[in-house]
Amino acid sequence: MASAPSPAPSSSPPPPTFQPVLERIAEEIGRTPGRGRPADYIPALAARDPRSFGMAVAELDGTVYGVGDWRQPFSAQSVTKVFTLALDLAREGDELWEHVGREPSGNPFNSLIQLEYENGIPRNPFINAGALVVTDRLHTRTGDAAGALLDFLRTESGNPGLTFDKEVAASEAGRGHRNAALAHFMASYGNIDNPVPDLLDQYFRQCSVEASAPTSPSPPASWPGTASEPTAPAS
Repeated sequence: MASAPSPAPSSSPPPPTFQPVLERIAEEIGRTPGRGRPADYIPALAARDPRSFGMAVAELDGTVYGVGDWRQPFSAQSVTKVFTLALDLAREGDELWEHVGREPSGNPFNSLIQLEYENGIPRNPFINAGALVVTDRLHTRTGDAAGALLDFLRTESGNPGLTFDKEVAASEAGRGHRNAALAHFMASYGNIDNPVPDLLDQYFRQCSVEASAPTSPSPPASWPGTASEPTAPAS
């Protein structure tokens, strides 16, 4: 007696992806235009389209999902402060906190007022004064803080195309009087090691990093699994 044919295997649904999630977020963002504006104190950024928006997510296998202008390079600006902090902490550890605090400032990000009351020690690493101190200390330890940052970002993002935007860096340098004042003021308290012009060049290059999501990134050494920590060179 012939056996009954085996039932056809049921087709399983495709694995979920991030794409629908990103598209929903992009739709919500599109309904609320005009909440931000380019950094008009930097002429090269003032001319950028304020409606530009892009977002991407990369999986551990290197698959990238994106919406909007996700392939268009954007100026990373203050986002880079997080990474210079990580790089310097990996090199000097808690000694850094003798030169910059870990408290909210309660003042604008580029304020000079608080520095005078607190003897040239910035409140935290993410206001401009604190970021300048971190970049200064990283520059002392690497000889090229901006270059060390760029190498780190290229490695951890798997995107070797990351680079500096020379136009943005020059534009910031041309209008960087407040940052120069912050750096000179902290130098007067002995909290800056390098010549102020050298520090400002490093800082403006750092902030000018252009970042975008590549179509098919090369997974960095930290993928898959736990992200690697930035390491200091062996002494």
